[in-house]
Amino acid sequence: MAVDPLIELRDVNKYYGELHVLQDINLTVGKGEVVVVIGPSGSGKSTLCRAINRLETIESGTIELDGQPLPEEGKALAGLRAEVGMVFQSFNLFAHKTVLQNVSLAQIKVRKRKRGDADKRSMELLDRVGLASQAPKFPAQLSGGQQQRVAIARALAMEPKALLFDEPTSALDPEMINEVLEVMRQLAHDGMTMVVVTHEMGFARSAANRVVFMADGRVIEDRTPEEFFTNPRTDRAKDFLSKILKH
Repeated sequence: MAVDPLIELRDVNKYYGELHVLQDINLTVGKGEVVVVIGPSGSGKSTLCRAINRLETIESGTIELDGQPLPEEGKALAGLRAEVGMVFQSFNLFAHKTVLQNVSLAQIKVRKRKRGDADKRSMELLDRVGLASQAPKFPAQLSGGQQQRVAIARALAMEPKALLFDEPTSALDPEMINEVLEVMRQLAHDGMTMVVVTHEMGFARSAANRVVFMADGRVIEDRTPEEFFTNPRTDRAKDFLSKILKH
């Protein structure tokens, strides 16, 4: 188990009406750990991811970040979202702002940095994701893969304790997926704490410390990639893997 837990979920339950989407979820993510969450559609993966920064509320149980319960609302909640960055399936960039402005905006508004300092930091991060030359452009002028890398730079600009990725490559054309996963691999290598909901099994195998397999709102398996992929314990996991690894 993780020595120093950064994210802890205990007995977390969530309903949409009658639908029990998260059922008694227990999950600990240690500092510097990369946890990849996989499972069939409708298994609760995205809901789990969104609950960690309170984009989704929960009915019962506790979620803690760095030993503190998640704040309910207001300023503290904005602070939480700065501490736990999120990268979505759709890139959620501001269309009318340049790439540079997109990465600098929250630094100025939330972190209260001066524009010059924010822009300097933004350029360093754009360079890190291979897009410094695209800084003056608008999102619509970029490919999907480039937009997603800008979204990652924007999340990193807040200097978060952890990053959440909710199917970050599922809206991308196949040839763009790798450029995004490559950036994510580098972040993992650099020790960023990450929770990644993805269908990319190659990434799960190569970059994850742990694979969490969900089905029907429950965590069914939580093991190292090596153990999970070579020797899944449950029929649900075997069935899932046989379907996706056939391709």
